[in-house]
Amino acid sequence: MSELWLPTLITDTPQAGFDLAVKLSRVGVKVTQPSDEIRTHLRTVYERDSHQLIATSQVIALNFQTVAAANNWWR
Repeated sequence: MSELWLPTLITDTPQAGFDLAVKLSRVGVKVTQPSDEIRTHLRTVYERDSHQLIATSQVIALNFQTVAAANNWWR
């Protein structure tokens, strides 16, 4: 990924911060597995696996913690 897609972690609202956390998670998967075809195939596997869905939620939560810290929401 050569283009700048993440200029800041600062967001106007916690909802926008959560949306950013989801985007961070999705981009992480795309960087890890750049093949659209393979990601599409894998999605059909994990979309029915509760353990993998919980793991996905954990990654999003971790990214949300990062965004929240950057925005000083824990004050």
